[in-house]
Amino acid sequence: MGCGASASHVNDHEASDHGELRQGTGPITTTPGAPRSLSLPATVANAGGIDKWNSSNEDLKNLTSMLWSMCKAKTPDEGLKEVKAIMSLGHNLWAYAYMRMLYAKNPEVYYGTLLKEPGLLLPVVYTPTVGEACQKFGKLPMQRRGCYVALKDRGNVKKVVEEYAASELKKGPDGKYMCDCIVFSDGGRILGLGDLSAWGMGIPIGKLDLYTVCAGVNPYRTMPVILDAGCSDASGNTDKLVIREDPKYTGMKQDRVKHTSEAKTQVNTAYYDNSFVTEFMQACCDVFGERVLLQFEDFNSNDAFPLLASHRDKFLTYNDDIQGTAAVAVAGLLGGIKLQNASCTDLIAELRKKTFLFHGAGSANLGALKLLLEEAGVPKNQLFVTNSRGVIWRNEEGTDGSYRNDEQKEFAQVGKPQYDSTNLVTIIEQIKPNCLVGAVGVAPNCFDKSVVEAMVKVNEGGRPCIFALSNPKAKAEITAVDCYTWSEGKAIYGSGTAFDTVELNGKKFTPGQVNNVYIFPGVSFAAVCCQAKNIPERLFMVAAEAVANSLDSADFGVDRIVPHPDRLREVGLNVATAVVAEVQKLGLAGKILGADAAAIKETLKTMMWAPGKAKE
Repeated sequence: MGCGASASHVNDHEASDHGELRQGTGPITTTPGAPRSLSLPATVANAGGIDKWNSSNEDLKNLTSMLWSMCKAKTPDEGLKEVKAIMSLGHNLWAYAYMRMLYAKNPEVYYGTLLKEPGLLLPVVYTPTVGEACQKFGKLPMQRRGCYVALKDRGNVKKVVEEYAASELKKGPDGKYMCDCIVFSDGGRILGLGDLSAWGMGIPIGKLDLYTVCAGVNPYRTMPVILDAGCSDASGNTDKLVIREDPKYTGMKQDRVKHTSEAKTQVNTAYYDNSFVTEFMQACCDVFGERVLLQFEDFNSNDAFPLLASHRDKFLTYNDDIQGTAAVAVAGLLGGIKLQNASCTDLIAELRKKTFLFHGAGSANLGALKLLLEEAGVPKNQLFVTNSRGVIWRNEEGTDGSYRNDEQKEFAQVGKPQYDSTNLVTIIEQIKPNCLVGAVGVAPNCFDKSVVEAMVKVNEGGRPCIFALSNPKAKAEITAVDCYTWSEGKAIYGSGTAFDTVELNGKKFTPGQVNNVYIFPGVSFAAVCCQAKNIPERLFMVAAEAVANSLDSADFGVDRIVPHPDRLREVGLNVATAVVAEVQKLGLAGKILGADAAAIKETLKTMMWAPGKAKE
């Protein structure tokens, strides 16, 4: 059996796993394939299940009724018309809620609608809209999709996973429930919004939708998961929202239990000795088989790095926030090289000639630095990174410096800077970077005119890369208009969130959105299809190159550093092809898909899931 489901699986799934849609006294979600209580949030289970929870509050009851009534689409064309009408109001939260209801009513129509215009609709079901959706997740109707595993389930996690599988998934010929991919989060750091805990379920759900739309992962063999380890008070999220005490909050109404790690950072105690995370991952392997892909998502950086390090060799796993985000940042940098020399055949060699300044020392920038150092071979003395204390440095013994953890210490410059290393313009004048990558998250518009002019000046005769990767748009280090205007079109710009096309002196500049959606769908699809044993860092460098090599003449014409989002499925296939070829080369493939790239690509095409398309 390949990555996709047969037509009979899809039809059976709709009939038995999602249940028949029904309507009693008012619109509700779906009848379960099997009863659930363990894998629901405790508050929802205690209310008597999803339908009773949605009926227990007047607002939820009315929203469920309204969304049910407005979602009438029976075909993707009808779905597209309906969601576009809602989007015409100018605020996409309602469009997000509509699409979630469309999924509950008919997943085939839902995915068919997304595939009609992915460039338009992916920002509705994922970033940027999903951020606000998560902040209000409990205020939206609860639906069946998503498995919740709470700290109270320790010692019993396997039964929770089995319950969800029995209700939502099908069994294969070997008697095991069929699940290829799991995205799991503890909601500890949802995008740039902080701790949303159980309300962060919108992220694993949205991530898996992108797996399907952008690479053809079978959605009926996926499981979105929240690990509920408690939730911080309002001080733990960026907008200071009262979440844990909200009457509609579905997670555990208790604070996270933390301790100070050896690296002197605050970490979730439950994730280490007698690890809650390890129990969950092992339970998934016991239920679904050892080759099930387990993707970490939106854990706090203090936990993300050590959890990845301790699990990556034991499970088929990776952390998209560290590795996927790093890879797409590198893909954007490679794309910048392609824009300047479309015929370049050795992008990595060109990359090694550059000097890089990363502003912000979170997981995204540290991951990119690691990829540049270890996989691209960029010399460490060409890699600079800042934190709130300025350019990160250490003494020769490594006993003193401005680093905050071991991950920052790895990229610290040796010796305290003899200049004002807290001033960006001064830093640029001193180190003369070719590429400036911002992912600060808390310093919008910090790349002001003087910063841009300094970058242009130190790159005289060339084109500097300036990336503003912080999300959402309001947190961007610089807007597209300002970057292109202040640099007089000389800067190559990329952003973490979408910006409109800018016209300057008769030329159009379309900012490339440096989003890991270009990376993780193809990497995950490849790992599942070739039954990879593990996911080494090398695969993310290969994926980054595949994205850059997918640029076409239309991209070059508008200075776009990543391909147009309407080509995401094509890019996903290119990434998957390159990754499978590398996995086979490294001897890590459990299944050989072809003798060369062309053969691998043809095999992968047959394994890509699409609505209504039968597969073996």
